[in-house]
Order: sequence, then structure tokens, then C-alpha cells
Amino acid sequence: MDARSGVAVVEMGGTGTGNAMGATVWRRLPDLVAELEDDERVRAVVLRGAGDRFTVGLDLRWYLTHYRRLTRHGTGHPDVRARLLAEAAAMQRALDAVAASRLPFVAAVHGGCVGAGLDLVAACDIRFASADAFFSLREVTIGVVADLGSLQRLPRLIGAAPTREMALTGRDVPAAEAARLGLVSRVLDTPEDLFSHARDVATGIARHSARVVAGIKEVLAQTQDLPLAAGLRYTAVWNAAFLPAPDLPDRLADALRAPVTDGTSTGATSLLAEPTAPSRRQVNGSG
Repeated sequence: MDARSGVAVVEMGGTGTGNAMGATVWRRLPDLVAELEDDERVRAVVLRGAGDRFTVGLDLRWYLTHYRRLTRHGTGHPDVRARLLAEAAAMQRALDAVAASRLPFVAAVHGGCVGAGLDLVAACDIRFASADAFFSLREVTIGVVADLGSLQRLPRLIGAAPTREMALTGRDVPAAEAARLGLVSRVLDTPEDLFSHARDVATGIARHSARVVAGIKEVLAQTQDLPLAAGLRYTAVWNAAFLPAPDLPDRLADALRAPVTDGTSTGATSLLAEPTAPSRRQVNGSG
């Protein structure tokens, strides 16, 4: 990794075989996002799985034991239902932390991305996959309604009909189909090509103004459900509040002097914040 890239690589080891997502992952993820945001060197994040896949999803061995313990006195008690609701909300907030982060998250998916793993990558800003990747909402096969964000985020990414098909069938969607649907932006031949491309894209984003990148994420999130006129107004107000800066005239002047890199744009991307040292973190069973 480029020592000056400003890119943090988060490798998810999980708490079980196949990078399964157990209790430690759900507790650790919001704290990790906060730590990355507090590190001024970090400008972008690449999220990948360890080993031969992204993740098998929720750690079912952990959850089965946990569920049995929780319901040992029966499933009908109101306290049990309240506890289940609170735990689902906490897991949702863990993924919301990724979606709401000021940092751009680039998901690099190889091998399987199942269940809660799909919830996680749907919360990321950009998704790439290797040719061996597949995506699946298998909750229907175990008698559960997916409740960690896929049913809400996927329709915005791939549309209502493909989401319904994935959720109702539980079938595996291969990488090429995921690209056609718009779930991933690009499919790379091998995991090695995938990780290299994801780092390159994240490095390019990290060169831009952190304030502007965060603003793009905020405006996209706040205006996606607004009428066009209201969304345009929100964006104009945002820029009126945050565009003025002492160095803006110099940046504009530099952009005018920058060499043309193609037929339509200048090389202004090189003008923005100095890239910084990377940070590598892990989400794993040891916390």
C-alpha cells in the first residue's frame, strides 16, 4: 500500500469460519468507524474479507447459542421480544455507522457475500467484485425476514424487482449479474486485481478535499428522497454554507493552469489535499 495514500484497509476476519459475523463484529464495527473518522490521516476506506471470501454472513453458531439462551424460559415473554428488537436495532446501527460515515467506504468483494455481508456492502459507497464473487440474501431459507438493511438499501441500488427476487428466492447472484444490476460498479478477473483496483480508486478519492467528499455523501443521503427542486435547493444551501474558503480562488486558478488530461477535463484532481499515510485495521474475533 502507498505510504502516502491516506487509505485504510479494513480486513474482516469475523468470529467464525468464513468470516462469519458474530457478536464481536457487531460490537466492534461502530467503534472502528469512529476510530477511522478520528484519524486525520484517513481519507478513504477499503473493506475486504480475509481468506477466500468476503463473508458467509451472520455467525449462525453464535446466534443459535445466543437465541437458545435468550429464549430458555419461552419465546412468548414480552422481555424476550423487547430484547430481540433491541439487538436487531443495535446491529442495524452498526451498519448505519458505515453508511453515515463522513469517510467513503469502498467494498472489495471476492467469493461469497451472504446475508449480513450483503447488508454491509449495501451500506458502503462503492462496490467492486472479483469474477468469483456472488451475492445472496439467504434469510428466507432459514425462516427470517432480512432486517439489517438490504430490503431498504438494495431497492435504491438495483431496483425493487431484482431486490424482491433476491429476497424471495435466496438464490446466489454471480458477479457478472450483480454488475448488470448495478450492485457493483466493476468486476475484476481475480481477487488480486480486485484489491489493487479498490485501493487505486480509494487512493484517487483520498486525494480530494475531505470536506467536499463528506459533503457529497451528506447531500446524496439527505436529498435522495426529496423532490428535485427541494434537492437542488438543499445542495445550493450546502455550497453556500461550505464552499467559501480562503484557498478557493487559488484552487480555481490552479485548475485553470492544470494540463488537460483528456478532451473534456483538466488535471484538477491533483490539486487537492496532500495524501497521507495509510492505516490498516482488522475486525476479527479478538476485537
